[in-house]
Amino acid sequence: LKSGIDILVGTPGRIKDHIQNSKLELSSVKHVVLDEVDHMLDMGFAEQVEEILGFAYKKGSENNPQTLLFSATCPRWVYDVAKKYMKDEYEQIDLIGKKTQRTATTVEHLAIQCRSSQRAGVLGDIIQVYSGSHGRTIVFCETKKEANELAMNASLKQDAQSLHGDIPQKQREVTLKGFRSGVFEVLIATNVAARGLDIPEVDLVIQCSPPK
Repeated sequence: LKSGIDILVGTPGRIKDHIQNSKLELSSVKHVVLDEVDHMLDMGFAEQVEEILGFAYKKGSENNPQTLLFSATCPRWVYDVAKKYMKDEYEQIDLIGKKTQRTATTVEHLAIQCRSSQRAGVLGDIIQVYSGSHGRTIVFCETKKEANELAMNASLKQDAQSLHGDIPQKQREVTLKGFRSGVFEVLIATNVAARGLDIPEVDLVIQCSPPK
């Protein structure tokens, strides 16, 4: 940072630390990109992001940085935040169009009702029926505890491993590599795995409870 850089990629908290410790100066920033802006603001980073942007933006100035916001979903409030940091004539590029409520036509959707105590057994059966002995399955849980318990449950006859925020990054990479290459066939994850994963040939995705 001291010798000067062209591009800085960082999380809001870490960037803020550097600014507060006088290790980062943003007055000459030309472009600002917020990725996954809906998720980032929804997770409570709005104040941090606004504070950081405050160092680079001057109200009404023509020389403010070009601002680019990327978001998989665009609820109304995302646009309200966008207006704050964009010029009046900002451009909106929508790659979804009118298909906001449409799911892939090649995917079959099923709902199964069962008691919590029966869930592991039911999951094992569903995976056997819909994914077969060599298919790949991702199971999403609400909590890390749930993910760990299911991964160790004897009812899941297939090899299963868990993925969540308490697992160190290096181990996460090893786990994902194993899943991609077929070392094990069932990945049980919290929403840490819901974004940015590119795993081809997943036959089955199970939500343990309706997503919030």
